[in-house]
Amino acid sequence: MSGLTIPARTASGLDVLSLGALVHRLDPGVIPFRKARQFHIWVSGGEYNVAANLADCFHMQAGVTTALVNYPIGDLISDAVRGMGVKGIYRVFEHDGVTGPNMATVYSDRGQGVRAPVVFYNRCNEAAAQLQPGDFDWQAIFGNGVRWFHSGGIFASLSETTSALIIEAMQAAKAAGVVTSFDLNYRAKLWKRQGGTARAQAVLRKICSYVDVLVGNEEDLQMGLGLQGPDVVATSKLDPSVFFSMMGTVTKDFPNIRCVATTLRDVHSTNHHTWGAVLWLDGKTYVSPTCELDVCCRIGGGDGFASGLFYGLMNGLDPELALRLGWAHGGLLTTTPGDTTMVTLDQVKACAEGGSARVQR
Repeated sequence: MSGLTIPARTASGLDVLSLGALVHRLDPGVIPFRKARQFHIWVSGGEYNVAANLADCFHMQAGVTTALVNYPIGDLISDAVRGMGVKGIYRVFEHDGVTGPNMATVYSDRGQGVRAPVVFYNRCNEAAAQLQPGDFDWQAIFGNGVRWFHSGGIFASLSETTSALIIEAMQAAKAAGVVTSFDLNYRAKLWKRQGGTARAQAVLRKICSYVDVLVGNEEDLQMGLGLQGPDVVATSKLDPSVFFSMMGTVTKDFPNIRCVATTLRDVHSTNHHTWGAVLWLDGKTYVSPTCELDVCCRIGGGDGFASGLFYGLMNGLDPELALRLGWAHGGLLTTTPGDTTMVTLDQVKACAEGGSARVQR
């Protein structure tokens, strides 16, 4: 069991609360956007996805604090949030009928074979980027009972006020005794508008001073937090030695961090990945099995891993089992379209225990 002190569940409270931006992703499948004529719409958001996965697959009480615009796209998104069983705590913006504020659009085809997926954004006049400290009554929210608070680097990158809002929420969470987690999710495209890597590191280092559980690989740690990388060279992308060798630097700069985890992925082609995950918890290291993934859609796999890991830690499971649940759920999530889970807890447990893909009769 982990050394994290997690508040007990309450009858009316939330197991997990996320803070982040809700987006709608347009997905033309394997067809590149320049030739697409139709697409699916998936409701997503790096921080929201964790809450949605925990609610839908893991049957936990989950909420999201975010912006919502009062127009048809906002209605579409809020309906999907309800459909995943997530409680929405919104600051509502009014759309002017022409320019916004808007719910952000993410465009991402799935790629195929040797053709990689391509992701680009329209976050112009995004409502979530206008969120700022004071928009939510954190004392009242955490006072109703919250066990775990989660946010991430994508939301932090949207504006100066969103990163300040994360810090305000983290401070309130710590004061209420709530476990805090943060997914670095370093995205150079998003931080470029904010001043690039230097700005990202200044912001993310301040946020991480309040974090208990950190999700991010060695590149996130180096680019997002400015930590020096090790001299050791990994023998493969599945070699955890580079990641684990950075933990001394993490704990030196951030002694508050108790847990760091990430996925390991060797991409052979768009549809064939070798998949693993690693966990450092209170000085001990854990490594998942590896498996071969036949990928339908890779978007959201990392959030799937984080939600399964958090479920295990929140329920006091052995760290190795918690890691396996995250690894299994993240892998299974890539076998379905969309950004959030479509699998069941029984399927996750069977995969974590080494189950096969034989027909279930």
